[in-house]
Amino acid sequence: MTVSVSHIRHALQESYSAQEAANLSRIVCCEMLGQTAVDYYLGKDMILSPKEMQDLDTILARLRNFEPIQYVQGTARFLERSYYVAPGVLIPRPETEELVEVMLKEVPSGARILDIGTGSGCIAISLSKMLPDAKVTAWDISDTALRIARRNNEALQASVCFVQRDVLAYVPGSGERYDVIVSNPPYVTESEKQEMERNVLDWEPFSALFVPDNDPLLFYRRIAELGKGMLASGGRLYFEINRAFGEATATMLRAQGYTNLRVLKDISGNDRIVIAER
Repeated sequence: MTVSVSHIRHALQESYSAQEAANLSRIVCCEMLGQTAVDYYLGKDMILSPKEMQDLDTILARLRNFEPIQYVQGTARFLERSYYVAPGVLIPRPETEELVEVMLKEVPSGARILDIGTGSGCIAISLSKMLPDAKVTAWDISDTALRIARRNNEALQASVCFVQRDVLAYVPGSGERYDVIVSNPPYVTESEKQEMERNVLDWEPFSALFVPDNDPLLFYRRIAELGKGMLASGGRLYFEINRAFGEATATMLRAQGYTNLRVLKDISGNDRIVIAER
């Protein structure tokens, strides 16, 4: 069967802006259906088998239902590696890449690292791959997230130890020590929902996104409390944060006795990373 690029683009314009539909149609044609970039930009038709046509119909239906393209493809890129993603884990963001890049400049090669709320495993696995002498442990409360993270760990030949753990309820053992604790925990306030796109609200896991309006630092405070007992002397916390709470996070950490506080901005100029020393 013959299918045109314009047919795919027009089908997507029912749900997306012209620019978004063009971006998605390129991904569908070139990355999912195997059309060359040259043929795509020349607007050449594709010849699809009945099975490929059925697959295309399914892809377009999922996209028109605002399912993120990363879930439809089953992959997301993070620091030049491909990670398997599916509903149940957050899709890795560029801001989180910036967090890991800062850590790679500062964290000793043989550090003991704990990633809290690992999701797809992208932070922990990246650190394990780039710091091969490090001992990396990663926690998540979600069965689905841990299953996906372990799959990525195996596919990317990393050596992260994954553990199911509820950070809000966990009581650490006396011998549990880390040099670094990193976390990109839930930090979007409930009131910010109205500003978010449907492909996030309808598909990505609420438990990994949202915190109550009246306690936006819930996870940071708890992790900081754990860090006082679990971090070695001179150990560091690395947090990805809501851009609205940079100074509030730093103030909370100072009150808990942390020192050498830094609030770093992301590429867009927003407060995004907080670093503190035990």
